[in-house]
Amino acid sequence: MTATFAWQCGFLALIGLLAGFINVLAGGGSLLTLPTLIFLGLPAATANGTNRIAILSQNIFAASSFRRHGVLPLRLALLCTVPALAGSYFGANLAITIDEQLFQRLLAVIMIGVLVFNTLDPMKRWRCAELHLNRWRIAALLLCFFAIGVYGGFVQAGVGFLIISALLAQGLDLVRINAIKVFVVGIFTLVALAVFIQHQQVNFGLGLALAAGNSIGGTIATRMAINKGHDWIKNVVSLTILCFAIKLLLA
Repeated sequence: MTATFAWQCGFLALIGLLAGFINVLAGGGSLLTLPTLIFLGLPAATANGTNRIAILSQNIFAASSFRRHGVLPLRLALLCTVPALAGSYFGANLAITIDEQLFQRLLAVIMIGVLVFNTLDPMKRWRCAELHLNRWRIAALLLCFFAIGVYGGFVQAGVGFLIISALLAQGLDLVRINAIKVFVVGIFTLVALAVFIQHQQVNFGLGLALAAGNSIGGTIATRMAINKGHDWIKNVVSLTILCFAIKLLLA
């Protein structure tokens, strides 16, 4: 192991710790890890693929913890996962280019929308834990999560905000939303990672170092989410969204 590789791994583990914490509670951790991997010299596509190792590891640990504590609505999580899997395959195989500045501004607008919805906190006003899933709501969820899967397979960064926005409308509290989020993202990341590996766009050494940090950060965040509950997570989500939205708009 060279000295350069050693410090890169240590640096990535620290960045991963913060990113894993942010990812589990809100989203946007990849907005930290992707630029870091590119800064360390990886091509953009390889950085994108390498980041998926950390995302997968982080969400396996987090989903297992949420499941053990009984806060993962498994039926709803599986319903959201199936279309996301299909979408992830298409997204990871996309051979198109998008205007980066347009993408950043659209993502910022979405994040601000989630911030407004989160601040209004309709879940608390409605006094309901979960809305009844009729045919139309199921169809809407399937379409939403297919689109989320496409986006997540293609980019990943910020996908947590999209999942939060899709599930807030179901009247779920943020503890269960985060449980579903890490379950869905963990599963569809398997598909995306396989595609990147097939195209030899993964650096396993740096990816495993990042994964170590992400997993620890995600585990800490899971315990805090379960112990502190909806209102605390709402404040973390709002602060995270505000910071990343401002960063994207000013980029």
